[in-house]
Amino acid sequence: MQLTHENTRFEKRKFPITIVCDRIYFQQNIGSLFRIGEAFGIEKIIFIGKEIPLTPRKINKTSRSTHLQIPHFIIEETNDAIALLLKDQYEIIALEITSTSVPIQKITTPKDQKIALLIGNEIDGVSEALLAIANQTTHITMYGNNSSMNVVQATSIALYEISNRLNEI
Repeated sequence: MQLTHENTRFEKRKFPITIVCDRIYFQQNIGSLFRIGEAFGIEKIIFIGKEIPLTPRKINKTSRSTHLQIPHFIIEETNDAIALLLKDQYEIIALEITSTSVPIQKITTPKDQKIALLIGNEIDGVSEALLAIANQTTHITMYGNNSSMNVVQATSIALYEISNRLNEI
């Protein structure tokens, strides 16, 4: 028998994870990030950039109202976001393919420390300024000809890996 939202046996949990969205502008992606973030029990979402389209009517379609459940805010300037992340002493994990990135299975998830998962713009990825402050840079190993995937799909895989590790600590 298929279970409904009301009768699943999933344990409700919150994890010290903040998704940091570097100039993500597609409303479908924004709504989906709220939905997947809520499903994995994240604490909040920070959007970096000017004129982030947080129009509730359009976001609600993909977020299924989870944008009402997850605290979120916009920081317009990258340097201000960097200052906040460093001041609050996050373990900063950038999700980006680089010459030094490691497969997602090889990252370390520190005990008793907040994690900031940096995800990048749909076209350009994570900016160099944010990559420069990352404690770890990780990628998702792929086996086809394509070397990238949609930001929400990649974030889903990363949150699955990180939350499972935090659940074991």
